[in-house]
Amino acid sequence: MKRFLTCFLIVVCGISYAQEKQNTSYFDINYFKGNIALHNNDILHLIQGHPEGAILSWNKKTFGYKAWEQRYNYPDYGVSFAYQNLKNDVLGNNYSLYAHYNFYFFKRHLMMRVGQGIALTTNPYDRETNFRNNAFGTRLMSSTYVMLNYKKERIFDRFGLQGGLSFIHYSNANVKAPNTSINSVTLNLGVTYSLEDEDPEYQYTLEENDNRFTEPVRYNLVFRSGVNESDVVGSGQFPFYVVSAYADKRINIKSSLQLGTDVFFSNFLKEFIYYRSVAFPGDNLSGDEDFKRVGVFAGHELFVNRMSLVTQLGYYVYYPFDFEGRTYVRVGLKRYFGNKWFGALTLKSHAFKAEAVEFGIGIRL
Repeated sequence: MKRFLTCFLIVVCGISYAQEKQNTSYFDINYFKGNIALHNNDILHLIQGHPEGAILSWNKKTFGYKAWEQRYNYPDYGVSFAYQNLKNDVLGNNYSLYAHYNFYFFKRHLMMRVGQGIALTTNPYDRETNFRNNAFGTRLMSSTYVMLNYKKERIFDRFGLQGGLSFIHYSNANVKAPNTSINSVTLNLGVTYSLEDEDPEYQYTLEENDNRFTEPVRYNLVFRSGVNESDVVGSGQFPFYVVSAYADKRINIKSSLQLGTDVFFSNFLKEFIYYRSVAFPGDNLSGDEDFKRVGVFAGHELFVNRMSLVTQLGYYVYYPFDFEGRTYVRVGLKRYFGNKWFGALTLKSHAFKAEAVEFGIGIRL
C-alpha cells in the first residue's frame, strides 16, 4: 500500500508542477460499499459480504484553452488511488492506481468518470495455500472503474459533495489462469476540495461547423503481441501475435468508422488443442488441428486529443477449432505519436470472457 500511495503522490506532484496557471485542480475522496456481481457461477463461493473501500483522486480541470476541451464539454483528467476490502479472506484486499477522465452532462451536475489502471491484490491464487481463489491468478492485474455521480462543488467555501454509483472491475485478462475476475457494483459518497479560490472563465471559441471534418480513407497496419494462458490452470503461458489491416474513414472531428481483418497466432491455443486431444478422447481431436484464426471486424474510434478509444466487433471467417465462439470484441486505447504512428493497449474478449491483453504498434497511412 505504501508503494502505491507513494506512486500516487509522485504522479500528482509532477502533474501539478507542470500544469498551466489558468487551469485549476481539486481533490476528492469517496467512500463506497456494495456487492460483488455474480457474472459467473464459479465465483459463488467468493461472495460473502458487502465489499467497501475508498477512492482518493486528484483532478485537473480544463476550460477550453485547447479545442478538444471544448468539444468534450471541458472534462477533467487526473489520477486515482483506490483501496477495496472484498470481505473475504480468500480474496484479500486490493490496491489500485488509475488514470482517469471526468465527463460532464446536464449543466455539469452529472459527472461520469472512467478510470483505467493497475491493481495489486494481497492474496492471489496459490495451488497449495489459496486454491479457492479462482478469481485472481496473479498478484498484479488490470483494473477499470466507472463512476456516475451527482456533483456540486464549492458548497461550503472550497468544499463540495458528490454521490452516486461506482463499478469496479479487476482482471488479469488471462495472462495467467485462473481468471474469473471480480466486478463490484457500489454506492459511493464523497467530498471535493478545490485547491484554488476561484475558477477561470470557460472559453467558447469553436466555430459552429467545427464538427465537420473531411479526410480521405486511411489504411492502417497494426502488430499486437503479449502472453496468455488457457483456462486450464498450470498449462503454461505462451506468446501470441496478431497482425491487423483495416481501413478507416473519419465521419466527423470526433469519430471514424473502421473495417478490416485480423490474423491470430495464439500459441496457448495450440497447447490447449493438444491437451483436449489427450484428456478428452471423446472430442475426436487429433491434436494437430490448426490453431490459427482469421477474423473480419467493424469498429469505431473516438478521438480525444492525441488519445482515442477503440471498439471493434469481429467474426472468425477461418475457425478450424471451436474456442469460445466465432464472435469477438476488442476494446482499448490508442496514443498517436505524430500524424502516422500510434501505440495501442487493447483487451480482446469473447462476450464477457477475456482472452488477452494486447500491446500493439501501428501506422496510419
